[in-house]
Amino acid sequence: MSKELTPFENWMKVVNGEMPEYVPINSPFGGGGDHKPFTAMTGPSFLNTFRGPQGGTDFWGVKYITNKETNYAAIPAPYDFLLTDIRKWRDVIKKPDFSDVDWEQQARKDKEEAAQRMPYDPTCQLLVASGFNDLFQQFIGMMGFTEGLCAINEEPEEVSELLDYMNENAIYLTQHILDYYKPQALYILDDSASRLCPFMSPEVFEEMFVPRYKKTLQLAVDRGMPVFYHNCGKCQDFLKPMVDIGVRVWDPAQTENDFPWIKETLGRRLAINGGYEYKMPPEWPNVKEDDVRESVKKAFDMLAPGGGFIFSGHVQTLDFRDPDVIKVNGWIMDEGKKLAHMYY
Repeated sequence: MSKELTPFENWMKVVNGEMPEYVPINSPFGGGGDHKPFTAMTGPSFLNTFRGPQGGTDFWGVKYITNKETNYAAIPAPYDFLLTDIRKWRDVIKKPDFSDVDWEQQARKDKEEAAQRMPYDPTCQLLVASGFNDLFQQFIGMMGFTEGLCAINEEPEEVSELLDYMNENAIYLTQHILDYYKPQALYILDDSASRLCPFMSPEVFEEMFVPRYKKTLQLAVDRGMPVFYHNCGKCQDFLKPMVDIGVRVWDPAQTENDFPWIKETLGRRLAINGGYEYKMPPEWPNVKEDDVRESVKKAFDMLAPGGGFIFSGHVQTLDFRDPDVIKVNGWIMDEGKKLAHMYY
């Protein structure tokens, strides 16, 4: 009898569109709670300083702030947007100048510092990098949601030309990150949907964003690298065109989406990473363990058959230090690990 695959080997089968031996468990707190996360991130640290607790300014000049309500995640400063009239973007938006960056030295420095914080283990982790190709989020950061979405609707040609200008920067960064940081996969994070619906029609998404994403993703696809796609909310209508240009794994796969339709449409071409959220009921924290475990089983029953499923989920909250949240998350992960070997 052949030896059972390691969690990482089994996870990579799903990433590559193959049938795994069992359902991978990808805890947000580690690759199943008792081993390392399946991915380790790399990339230029100097491009992300604005995301720290103190906020700051990104490479376009957009100001970011943090607060307790966002769990100190950086958001564009409200009412202080960089661009207020899309027709004047050429006067306001200036391409970042990275000509003085010694990419070889920067990559070495970043990797050395990352190794001290959280050592990368190539035997059980995939080294992943962002190409800074989050065009929608960068654009909305410049204008804000109201003016930005109005611009997409009212001045699509101006927005398209600005996106082309921005994409030149994304292509430059992606190329240099792949060349010097030498990751094994590319990550695109571009939230373009709310919990209720996308921020634009599928037609606008396919016409305005997909061809530009393809130019950066193709740099990884040509090297045989898998592409990971982060998009929160109800983004199901955007998944097929993204898979068609190279995306293999989608997270966090929130429960607002029609998972049976996604699995029927894309099969194992797309790995669904997530698929479960425990929403606090009115009686919280007085919840029954059996009910929590049953909710996990329902997610497995829906998503595990046929493969293409990576279980990841937890209580829907940012307060992960709450003792009740820790307890319920423990039930969730324990049940996930019990069910993982029961479907194949």
